[in-house]
Amino acid sequence: MIYQVLKKLVKKLFPKKFLITQEALIRQALAWFYKGNEYTCNICNINLANFIKLENGDLLCPACGSLPRNRRLWQVLNNDVMLQGKVLDFSPSRCLYRKMKAQPGIDYVSSDFAGEFLADVQYNITNIPESHNEFDLIICFHVLEHVEQDTQAMRELFRVLKPGGKCLIQTPFKEGDIYENQSVQTPEARLQHFGQEDHVRIYSVSGLKKRLEQAGFQVNIDRYQPDKENRFGLKSEEIILIATKPH
Repeated sequence: MIYQVLKKLVKKLFPKKFLITQEALIRQALAWFYKGNEYTCNICNINLANFIKLENGDLLCPACGSLPRNRRLWQVLNNDVMLQGKVLDFSPSRCLYRKMKAQPGIDYVSSDFAGEFLADVQYNITNIPESHNEFDLIICFHVLEHVEQDTQAMRELFRVLKPGGKCLIQTPFKEGDIYENQSVQTPEARLQHFGQEDHVRIYSVSGLKKRLEQAGFQVNIDRYQPDKENRFGLKSEEIILIATKPH
């Protein structure tokens, strides 16, 4: 695939810091080849002839780098008018970090413990250095499957969320029960067992819901499908757990 070849070449030629600071310019040049009127990225609002189809089937926006889960999250946040007050976002994509930072009327705090994403702070999700009842909204997308002490992380999310506040959670899911295996420790084994080198489990929807409820949350399971035209390049089905802290 041309995109993957170009990506590897650019990474070899330029240092990571340069690529992050110049990402917008690089993507603007790339996006010129994809312009059209069939699709729209709802994050950067560019009109496209096509998204870039990645090897795993995800549709990447050439202009801002958004993936289907980023575009779905942005759609949910805006449709349900959740973006207000103080917001804590764990390991956000660069496209959403920049979008959130530009939003008026919210106090947006992004965190990345491993130092791999754009972030304001470096919080350990199992020991968040914030006061009780601090945030109106927490975004925790594709994070908990990386955390060994996930039940402690859920208790911390509950503690720092305001009563009535919501935590949006998404992970990869499987049917049946949660699959965990403490003997699986190497990246190679985790890839084989959990689907990615740095994952430590695979949740089921019902299993994750139960753990969140045990931490004190009220949990709704929201299932989404794109409309027939799928203009925003969304996945055929997505699940987001909306965990609310009771008053």
